[in-house]
Amino acid sequence: MVNKDFEQISKVSGFMHHNGGLMFKELSENEYEFKATIKEFHLNKREITHGGFICSLIDAGAGTAVHKASNNQSCVTISLDVKFIAPSRLGDEILGKVNILKKTKSMLFVNCNLYINKNIIASATGVWKVVKKI
Repeated sequence: MVNKDFEQISKVSGFMHHNGGLMFKELSENEYEFKATIKEFHLNKREITHGGFICSLIDAGAGTAVHKASNNQSCVTISLDVKFIAPSRLGDEILGKVNILKKTKSMLFVNCNLYINKNIIASATGVWKVVKKI
């Protein structure tokens, strides 16, 4: 089932809830979007969004896409390669677009780009592994 509207997925306490939340929607079985708005606590001393938050945002958004694309299996990030292209600032709404490039029984390969007003600000590729629940 494709979710036509963004849904807040950070409803309970946890890392992304503590860091401002994450809105998410499914476009197709291999395409997803997420978004977040930059708040003051996301900024570094130069008053641009801290790179660590950008990485966390990509990991959470792409990780949620991987979870959905793997039929809600538990998955962990194996690698995440992030390229920082342009800064974001207080009040910016960042839109993440995730494409699942390949799925195997135990691995998912992903591309994710972050945008502000159609301008790319970061690009990432990642690999997630499906893990058995303990």
